[in-house]
Amino acid sequence: MEEPEAGTDPVPDDRAMFQVTEQTRTYPCTQCGDQLVFDISSQKLACPSCGFQAEISTDGRAAPMERDLQSTMAQLRAASGSTTAPQLEGEKQITCQNCGGQSTFTGTLTAQRCPYCATPIQRDDVHDAPARLPVDGVLPFLVPQKQATEAIEKWINSRWFAPSEFKKYNQKGSFTSVYAAYFTYDADTTTQYSGQRGDHYTVTVGSGDDAHTETRTDWTHVSGTVTDLFDDVAVLANTGFDQDKVTKLEPWPTHDAKPYTPQYVAGHLCRTYDNDAEECFPVAKAVMDAQIESTIRRDIGGDEQRISSKSTVFHSLLYKHLLLPIWLLTVVYDGRPFQVFINGMTGEVQGQRPWSKVKIAAAVVAAVIVAVIIAVIWSRSGSGTS
Repeated sequence: MEEPEAGTDPVPDDRAMFQVTEQTRTYPCTQCGDQLVFDISSQKLACPSCGFQAEISTDGRAAPMERDLQSTMAQLRAASGSTTAPQLEGEKQITCQNCGGQSTFTGTLTAQRCPYCATPIQRDDVHDAPARLPVDGVLPFLVPQKQATEAIEKWINSRWFAPSEFKKYNQKGSFTSVYAAYFTYDADTTTQYSGQRGDHYTVTVGSGDDAHTETRTDWTHVSGTVTDLFDDVAVLANTGFDQDKVTKLEPWPTHDAKPYTPQYVAGHLCRTYDNDAEECFPVAKAVMDAQIESTIRRDIGGDEQRISSKSTVFHSLLYKHLLLPIWLLTVVYDGRPFQVFINGMTGEVQGQRPWSKVKIAAAVVAAVIVAVIIAVIWSRSGSGTS
């Protein structure tokens, strides 16, 4: 039988090895028996032992598409009442089909490596469960580990007042690649509003030496209608992350999302959503409301605007369920976890950092000494002049 050449072998879904009793999948290499992982640099499944590569196959899989939020959630609620959902709370023990060791899946974690043999294991009972919203697409990692590590080092070394122990993250921290669950929202809105337009003008008041100008505002009642289109407003659907820091990783190039296949997840951590599309929508709506208000203010014009009332109608409200790539560093310092995030597509870094009380105190002392020296020099200089 002729051996396939590296880098030319398409990967059908049946390349995965399924373990029915555990409802898991792995990707054994057909050349040496080791496990294939998604290699970021080549964007292929690759074997770390023999170098064999295989193309990612998305044949027969639909391109990521939006779904109607209300009707889909109604169907999901109905399915939840008649179908048993997979266990996503607490811990789930799964037997590795490669070495027989026990792997613990906690909460919404759906993919990880066996702690004994490092085999990438994916739970196969979550993403396709009738009582769960399916994954519509994935943004595969583009930032490889070496580039991510360099970005982390640059970010940490620029934190001047971070404790020295924190900067030893490569010895004390956990650095890993994880696909986080997101929902993105599209909407077409019409908003009717009423308010006031303020136009500034100046008047001269007083007389003689007391004469001066004042700025006053002429207010005029206004009303109108504005429309807004929203495309891919992204909301993190996982808990346990610093929401503010993760939000600052935006924008995500969501239009580059690929049809979802578990092959992209092989060898990386992955989480399914903690909050569903309906539960995440208020976060997206707050973003939309802010943009609608900006549109209203532009429509009112003038120097100042007052909005008395507004009423928004959603003509369409759609969502997508995407998996987005994040490099995550977690360092425990002084009993507290600190997280640093890297956008796996763009390399943007955002994170938390502790403050070194010793370094801050030293900086304050140094500043005081410098201030005293300057004061002494200034005092002597002034005495000499007089």
